[in-house]
Amino acid sequence: MTTAAVRVDAVRKVYGSGPSAMEALDDVELTIEPGKFVSLIGPSGCGKSTLLRLVAGLEPADRGDVQVHGVTPAQACAAKLIGLVPQTPALLPWLTVLQNVSLAGRVNPGAGRRRAAIEDLAERGADSGPDMRQLLRMAGLGEAEDKLPAQLSGGMQQRAAIVRAFGLRPDVLLMDEPFSALDEFTREALQDQLLDLWDELRTTVLFVTHSVSEAVRMSDTVVVMAPRPGRIVDVIDIDLPRPRNQRLFEERRFHEYEDLVRTRLHSAWRATDAA
Repeated sequence: MTTAAVRVDAVRKVYGSGPSAMEALDDVELTIEPGKFVSLIGPSGCGKSTLLRLVAGLEPADRGDVQVHGVTPAQACAAKLIGLVPQTPALLPWLTVLQNVSLAGRVNPGAGRRRAAIEDLAERGADSGPDMRQLLRMAGLGEAEDKLPAQLSGGMQQRAAIVRAFGLRPDVLLMDEPFSALDEFTREALQDQLLDLWDELRTTVLFVTHSVSEAVRMSDTVVVMAPRPGRIVDVIDIDLPRPRNQRLFEERRFHEYEDLVRTRLHSAWRATDAA
């Protein structure tokens, strides 16, 4: 049986203690199969980013278990199985674009051995690294590889951050609202380029967003979350053909999925308010 790319089992996360304690997540269960694009959507405060941080190994769960390809997030990070794209690009200002996206490959040189030791990934762990210049060209940054971050627009900086993450050849890529600070036109253009990269590489993606349209367009599965406490209230499979370009916005089924996700979000809100 194929090991799940991500498995979250009965996870609970609480911040603080006593009367002021805040239950960020409660009894969260989620399984993501390899190569799938899964979005988390829900209102602010429902625990989307907290769940992402638990999968990334940045914080521990207070109860339950999180695994990435059958090992702990800490072990997965040590083997470079996890890539992370935050809301801001976090590029080093004194390095060129090519140097920035190549930097992660030079850090933690023992990761290849750790990766090869993880069951079912030994063959892939021995592969050579990716062609970073080719990834930059795929992201529309081929002519910007020698520029410094200050010479790039916000959208170009975020594209560089995405290439940097893909350049690790992660088995799981975690993306925390990577397009939230961009205007709509730039956002849609970056969605196109992210989908092009994903179609080529088929990395497992866990993607946090507040946008219903973005979630439906990008995903194989949309996971709907609700707050107080943060929990999963619905899992919706998106049965739309790939590759997906902007013509998808004209399709009736696309808008039907948008309506379905919005309905489930509103239902979750009403249930929370009534509790």
